[in-house]
Amino acid sequence: MSPMNSLRKIAAGALAAAMLMSVAACGSSNAAGGDNAGQAADANEEWAAATSVADFGSFEDLETAAKEEGALNVIALPHDWSNWGEVIETFKEKYPEIEVTELNPNASSKEEIDAAKTNAGTDAAPDVFDTGLAVASTNTDYFAPYKVQAWDKIPDELKDPDGLYYGDYTGIMSVGWNKDKYGEIESIDDLLDPKFAGTVALNGKPAEAGAAFNGFVMVNALKGGDLNNLQPGLDFFKELKDAGNLTQVDVTNGTIDSGQTGVVFDWTYNQASYKKELKDKGVNWKYKTFKNAQVVSYYNQAINVDAPHPAAARLWEEYLYSPEAQNLWLKGGSNPILLQSMIDEGTVDQEILANADVLEGDSLSYTNEDSTRITEWLQENWDATIGN
Repeated sequence: MSPMNSLRKIAAGALAAAMLMSVAACGSSNAAGGDNAGQAADANEEWAAATSVADFGSFEDLETAAKEEGALNVIALPHDWSNWGEVIETFKEKYPEIEVTELNPNASSKEEIDAAKTNAGTDAAPDVFDTGLAVASTNTDYFAPYKVQAWDKIPDELKDPDGLYYGDYTGIMSVGWNKDKYGEIESIDDLLDPKFAGTVALNGKPAEAGAAFNGFVMVNALKGGDLNNLQPGLDFFKELKDAGNLTQVDVTNGTIDSGQTGVVFDWTYNQASYKKELKDKGVNWKYKTFKNAQVVSYYNQAINVDAPHPAAARLWEEYLYSPEAQNLWLKGGSNPILLQSMIDEGTVDQEILANADVLEGDSLSYTNEDSTRITEWLQENWDATIGN
C-alpha cells in the first residue's frame, strides 16, 4: 500500500470513529463530561486562532495547552535529512506528554499539501508543514498565520509578512566525491579529467529535481553565468557529457559505495549524511562548497490552518526556532535561519560551529519567478543538448 493510501485509510478510520462518538453523544445529552467537551472545543478554536505566544498568555501557557492536546502530527521529515531525526527525538524528550506521529517521512512538499487536503477535518491531518518556497508561496490558503518569538530575527526577505510561512534552514549546494579514489578536487574543471569517466552525477534532471536544479545554478555561476545567462552552465555539462564523465544515474548510498556515482552534486546536509553513513564502509567521502557560488534555498515552516492539534503545532514552531533546534540543524550540515543572531547572542554551539558548513560572504538565491523562468529554459534546452 502506498503511503498516501495509508493516509487515506487512517483518515477514514478517524472519521468513522468521530461519527460513532457523535452518535453516542447525541444519545445522551446529559452524559458526564459534556460540558468539559464543549470547553475543550472552545479552547481548541481559541488556540487555532492564536497568531503568537501572547494569545496564550505566556510561553508556559502555550506549553500547558499543547500538553493538554497531547499529540502532534508531522510530515515529510526523514531522519537523515538535515538531522531531522535528532530534532524530533529532542522534542519528544523535552515534551514526553506529547505523542509525535510521523506521517510519510519521504513525502514531497506537494504531497504534504495533498495530505492536508485528503485528511482535512480528521485527527490524521498534518499539524505542520516543512516545504520548499515554491510550494509554500503558492499554498497559503492552507496555512495559519503565526509569528514565533524569534520573528524579528528572521530576515524579512525569508518570511511571509503575515506569518503564513517562514524560512528555517538551508543547505549549501556542493560537490562531493570519494577522496581516496580520486584525490582532491580544486575546481569544477577538474571533473573533465578522464579519471572521472561515467561517474559524475548531477542527481537528476535540473528541470525536474531540486538538487539537480541548484547544482546547475552553482555550476553556471562558477562558469561565469548568472540567473539571466544560463548558457555557460549548459555548455559545461555538454562538455562533461562529451568527455564521457556525466552519468544520469539516481544517487543512493549504494551507487556511491559501488563507485557508480563517485562524484555527486547535492546539498551539504545530504553530503554530511553520505559521509557519516559511508564511513563505516570504508569510503572516505569529502565535499566542498565554492565561496563565489554559494547557492542556497531555504525550507519553510508553516502551520496547517486545519491543524487537529493547534496548540502543539505552535509549540513545535517555537521549538524549531529555539537555539536548541537551530544548533541541531547546524550539526546536521544545514545553515539555520537564526545562525547570525545566535552568533551575536552567544547561543550558538561553538564546537558544532567550528566544524560546520557555513556561508562565507554572499549567498546566491533566486525568486519564484527566477525559478519558473530557469526551469522553462532548461525544459527547452537540457534534453536537446544533453539528451535523456
